[in-house]
Amino acid sequence: MTRPADMRRLTGAAAVSAPRNYHAARWNEPLIFALDAPGQRGVIPPAAPVELRQRLADSTPPQAPWRRTDQPNLPRVAQPQVLRHFLRLSQEALGADLNVDIGQGTCTMKYSPKVHEALVAEPGLAEAHPLQPAETVQGLLRILSELEGYLAEITGMDAVCLQPGGGSLAIFTNVQMVQAYHRSRGDGDQRSEVITTAFSHPSNAAAARTAGYRVVTLPVGQKGYVTLDAFKEVLTARTAAILVTNPEDTGVFNPDMGRIVAATHAVGALAVYDQANANGLLGVTRAGDAGFDLGQLNLHKTFSTPHASGGPASGAILASRALAPFLPGPRVARDALGRFRWEPAGPLAVAPAHPAHGVMANVVRAYAWIRALGAEGLLQVSHTAVLNNNYVLAQLAKVDGVAPSFLRPGARPIEQVRYSWAELAAETGVTSAELGQRMADYGLHYWTSHHPYLVPEPATIEPTESYSKAELDEFVAALKLTAREARVNPKGIQAAPQRSSVHQIDPEAMSDPDTWATSWRAYRRKYLSQGEAVPEHWRPGPDTPKKPRPPKAFHR
Repeated sequence: MTRPADMRRLTGAAAVSAPRNYHAARWNEPLIFALDAPGQRGVIPPAAPVELRQRLADSTPPQAPWRRTDQPNLPRVAQPQVLRHFLRLSQEALGADLNVDIGQGTCTMKYSPKVHEALVAEPGLAEAHPLQPAETVQGLLRILSELEGYLAEITGMDAVCLQPGGGSLAIFTNVQMVQAYHRSRGDGDQRSEVITTAFSHPSNAAAARTAGYRVVTLPVGQKGYVTLDAFKEVLTARTAAILVTNPEDTGVFNPDMGRIVAATHAVGALAVYDQANANGLLGVTRAGDAGFDLGQLNLHKTFSTPHASGGPASGAILASRALAPFLPGPRVARDALGRFRWEPAGPLAVAPAHPAHGVMANVVRAYAWIRALGAEGLLQVSHTAVLNNNYVLAQLAKVDGVAPSFLRPGARPIEQVRYSWAELAAETGVTSAELGQRMADYGLHYWTSHHPYLVPEPATIEPTESYSKAELDEFVAALKLTAREARVNPKGIQAAPQRSSVHQIDPEAMSDPDTWATSWRAYRRKYLSQGEAVPEHWRPGPDTPKKPRPPKAFHR
């Protein structure tokens, strides 16, 4: 006889009251290079045409240093073994298509429609080359041009460049444009500081510091954002720009942003808007309307292209009319006959951000997502994301030991909330990171926050619009159960995960470059004592000044 709980599982009404029964597959799967076997082959690639081979031979001198003298050392593995290898690895991964990953806050994890994969597999894109003549890729250039127009309309900015291969690269290019702008005005040496806030994305401060600026970081007040008065205190003739995220990673929108931009312009500085947190703003508010000069978007966040384990991402640079001449080239343009072409960079343009024009597959995915939704659909995305976030907030308010940060009574956050488990940690000794380890035992992903931990024992949750109420309830139910377990059996929580494919990982090794092996050759040399010796590299002498570096920051 079927029990009520089993019936709920069978009818799909399940896991709202309790997490589902989950146990990850565990395979002792070797690296694919270790599966190499002489004589095995998965596919026989067609030979290049004789004319092409002859043309390549004629254009490449025999003594050219880049000409291969042997075959690439690729593993020889037959198709069935390749299939099993990658399926086994996929079973060990808690991927975006398997779990409710609203616990990966600030990353805007959402559903990327599978029809997009058919679009990007089309030969016209999959087999295109960045150096093809413009007349052979008119369709792709049209997509670039039209997506730039859509993003300009969505953000209220005047010009868009889709060249960067990721959001951080777009931010760094923003900073380079700030430098070029001030150099063109003759005050580049005077403008030595960039202002950001503690809960803006870390890439803002990192990009500015990498470019040579002194970074002024403003703390966030009790309301969850930096006030106009706080900005005015540090805005000076030395300020080159402000780099801000709004809403910040607190999830609270700053209502003073228009006045902050005006105060920035009053001292001759530029306002740069990191719009990585734009998922609750589509169709609601625009950067251009607030007077921003520059900005960036992550297509792999708001516009639903996949994160793909940290890459390939795709970034968009936004510019006002006054800053557009500083955008990197080449740019897509259209001639009098309506044909698309590449237009060389102008005299004020900064250096190219990317050797080719962005990550074209993700450009196409973002383009298709916007076209499918339309203006009304984009607004619905924002409304649903905000609704989902506030629903989760209301449910977690019933859990002892956790509290939202920077939210006054009655306040409504936008797209995410940074919670604190400080009370639970004080009572049980179980940290937020350890709660995250236990959540993996329920097939769910959970993240703490960026470093440094300005909120004690943080957890950053961003539901987005992609999840049903039942899925949100399942995540909350698992979190409630984990919090109860922390009070009953804290040592069990601290020993988790138990049902995951991988147990606890040594964070010291993960954060130490000396332990990394980023290629099969490096792995063989470092861990198998095989392969050739490492060539001698330059090392600083004993009198070389040591550059101060911050202490290692661990993800958990």
